[in-house]
Amino acid sequence: MKHVYVILSTNLGWVAISRSYIGLRHIVLSCFSPEEALSSLAKHSEELIPDASAFGTFPDRLIRYLHGEVVLFPDALDTTHATPFQDAVWEATLAIPYGEARSYTWIAQQISNPRAIRAVGQALAKNPLPIVVPCHRVVGSGGRLGGYSGGLELKQYLLHMESKGSAQNGLSITNCQTSLIHQRLR
Repeated sequence: MKHVYVILSTNLGWVAISRSYIGLRHIVLSCFSPEEALSSLAKHSEELIPDASAFGTFPDRLIRYLHGEVVLFPDALDTTHATPFQDAVWEATLAIPYGEARSYTWIAQQISNPRAIRAVGQALAKNPLPIVVPCHRVVGSGGRLGGYSGGLELKQYLLHMESKGSAQNGLSITNCQTSLIHQRLR
């Protein structure tokens, strides 16, 4: 299937983004070169066609977000390749506000499957749209970071960045032990 893509230079390295006619499909973060970003993105699509114009304001908003600005991502998403369980987990994750964190248990409860905590973690590990589907905002019980496909350092960076930005905007991290999160981010 054909998808369009764009590659961006960001403060976190090169980022590659693809979309279908339905919506955003994949985001690859923190690559060392544009070639690495494109190669990583190509693993998820049969044919990629460069077309920055197909993304509207999304690239600019993503760059602004990565620089610490509070940005919303109301973009259409293409999750047609997801299982119904993954879709439910990602949908619940979309409800976590900027600057806040929730636990894997909270996500499991939101999808009416409170015993599926590990399965929630596995679904989040397969999230093709990090940042837009903010899986970095999902932490373990007691504020433990858990995992992140971009690595724990990136997860720490994003949580720290959002907590600073949300503090400037009167928001706060809730539903987790913020002291443990801040302690781990220092």
